[in-house]
Amino acid sequence: MTSDDGGATPDAGHGRGNESRLLRDLLTSASTGDRAAFTRLYDLTSSRIYGLAVRVVRDREYAEEVVQEAYLQYWQKAGEYHPARGSVITWMMTIAHRRAVDRVRSEQLQQDRMSAYGAASVEIPRNIPLEVVVRDDQARTLRACLGELTDLQRSCIEMSYFGGLTYPEVALRTETPLPTIKSRIRDGLRRLRSCLSTQEDS
Repeated sequence: MTSDDGGATPDAGHGRGNESRLLRDLLTSASTGDRAAFTRLYDLTSSRIYGLAVRVVRDREYAEEVVQEAYLQYWQKAGEYHPARGSVITWMMTIAHRRAVDRVRSEQLQQDRMSAYGAASVEIPRNIPLEVVVRDDQARTLRACLGELTDLQRSCIEMSYFGGLTYPEVALRTETPLPTIKSRIRDGLRRLRSCLSTQEDS
């Protein structure tokens, strides 16, 4: 709503101020472990965070993952928010934007690396475990089998075996518990090994 002279009405400004205080109160409560407050914070902000993620990554599935990662970071870092640095929504948008940009860069790096493997018709990199490698499977077969994994499995495996990160480093990079990373990679490698074996037999 605007006034006759085109400026924002006092009520509009008051509404934004109320929302800002509400988000700040909810984040403060979340920092103490209040899950109900965090759920409320999510309900009030997720559409904006998701919209930002979609604009950056231009893929709805990846945007959903960015949102999940961002809210995990909000939960973990709630106590580090300082009002002097800006409003809660600005703080949240900054974190989400950073994660979205990181996702774009990561995906581009992975695509470039896989394209390079395909162009050179190279074999699977030597740092892939022997139980995953099936004799002379080439990059085209590997890419096809990687496509059979879930996005999270594929991302973790590529960070670990193509990117050279240790499991703890993958956990730190994705802000995911180490046991979850180990399970995700183990399940992904099992599916990858099965796919490679099937491709060889066909």
